[in-house]
Amino acid sequence: MLSYSETPIQPLKSDFLAKERITLLVKREDLNHPFVSGNKWWKLKYNLEEASRRGHQTLLTFGGAYSNHIYATAAAARVCGMESIGIIRGEERLPLNSTLAFATHQGMHLHYVSREAYQKKSEPEFVESLKKEFGNFYLIPEGGTNQFAIKGCAELAQQLQEIKFDYLCLPVGTGGTMAGLIAGLHERKVIGFSVLKKGDFLENEVRTMAFEYSGQEFSNWNIETKYHFGGYAKSNDALQRFIRSFEHDHGLALDPVYTGKMMFGILDGIKQSKFEQETTILALHTGGLQGRYQG
Repeated sequence: MLSYSETPIQPLKSDFLAKERITLLVKREDLNHPFVSGNKWWKLKYNLEEASRRGHQTLLTFGGAYSNHIYATAAAARVCGMESIGIIRGEERLPLNSTLAFATHQGMHLHYVSREAYQKKSEPEFVESLKKEFGNFYLIPEGGTNQFAIKGCAELAQQLQEIKFDYLCLPVGTGGTMAGLIAGLHERKVIGFSVLKKGDFLENEVRTMAFEYSGQEFSNWNIETKYHFGGYAKSNDALQRFIRSFEHDHGLALDPVYTGKMMFGILDGIKQSKFEQETTILALHTGGLQGRYQG
């Protein structure tokens, strides 16, 4: 199965943080695997085990053209000696961007569907049509989010319990990672930064997933929705300048799809005094650095 490399905690130092009396740490989960990195490793761990247990030889999943999940699933399938199929939202555009080119290099078969058809990806009739076309497969939902993914992310939370911090921050796409972390951490505060333009629905999604997994209601979390910079896989000059400046100051690479938006939101929150002095913030670097090289 997938190998895992232990990851460091990187403290960030700056005059600004010292002045605000805030300790900002980064958990470098982007370093846990060369290709199946960050939260994707944890979301795929138990899905791969379940696929193997059921005797499946093919993984099928869904994503957009810039999906970290498509990238990671293609690599994971190859490592595990499995076939993979990616159902991609929208029309094929050539040449392929770097994410989809990597996926095909890993052996993933890409199947494009219209945006209208993609909206039906969870409906039984649509899934049945895929089975008729591709045969038997193990289905992993968009973003990898299901109960097996939440189980993996709750396991990550148990590792994070050993670190001294007051707030855990992470970027949020489908909400599965956040649901697992909330369930695993129980009491310490978790703040998610939505990368979606219309991310208000995520609060209900996360609450539902955390409850279905644990049978408990949690109040130790919230989602910030104003740092999406135009929506999923969207960016602007302000975000790009921030990422370049941050990398120059801290020697730490961020991507414009997920981690750049999170870190911008964290530092803006500190400027606005949303975090108490003498607070320790742990930012989860969820990988996805291939998002820096799209085109």
